[in-house]
Amino acid sequence: MIADLKELYRYRELLLNLVIRDLKVRYKNSVLGFFWSLLNPLIQVLVITIVFHYVLGLRARVRDYSAYVITALMPWTFFQMSLLDASQSVLMHFAILKKVYMPREVIPMSTVLANFVHFLLSLAVLFAYAVVRGIHFKPMILFLPVVVVLQLLLNMGLALFVSALNVYYEDVKYIVAVLTNVLFYLTPVLYPSGFIGDEYFTLYRLNPIAHLIIAYQKCFLAGARQLDPRPLDFGLFGVTAAMCIGIAAAGYAFYNSRKWEFAERL
Repeated sequence: MIADLKELYRYRELLLNLVIRDLKVRYKNSVLGFFWSLLNPLIQVLVITIVFHYVLGLRARVRDYSAYVITALMPWTFFQMSLLDASQSVLMHFAILKKVYMPREVIPMSTVLANFVHFLLSLAVLFAYAVVRGIHFKPMILFLPVVVVLQLLLNMGLALFVSALNVYYEDVKYIVAVLTNVLFYLTPVLYPSGFIGDEYFTLYRLNPIAHLIIAYQKCFLAGARQLDPRPLDFGLFGVTAAMCIGIAAAGYAFYNSRKWEFAERL
């Protein structure tokens, strides 16, 4: 694996070029360009806030509901889109893989990094939103880079796994779409984590993306009103960190064990 990582480092410029190419192709002939990556989740936040906060009366239990949603939806979108895009990435680039030698892992990695660029832009929007809403940042905001890096590792590991598996079974991309839709409701996006009873809280947070989103909320909303009073459980967060690192390593190992068979399968 060390040799593979060294080779990947030598091809870092190719990886960067693939990321740039992905971003250019995605917004080719688009008037708004990159703004679509922000506009779509912002519209979702608006619709969700209207439905849950006003129509269903959730405002009686949660203030600043839109703050909860936008803080959770941005990292969730990064997670979901990374997996959906990566699941089809190898098949979409099979012509290049057959003709040009390159580390095969740069293909799914480039799709995750392209979505990471969008996510970084959304973080800027989150900071601006917090300032406009008068939410004061607490020392927990300094923990944000750790959370971001762990999510990037989680996304990379799962992306490498599903992209390799989809070469053998094209049903995988549909399964990923279904599972991410189910996982959406098992993750504190539409509801604050404080709504979860203590008897289920530890089990619930063994879902790594759920605990990462809770960590995002603690980082951004520590100064908000009626936030879940329970502090971030750093012991359990350590377990989540280990899971993210383990998933990244396992995904990379699985992909490398299969990548030279892709040309035959394709």
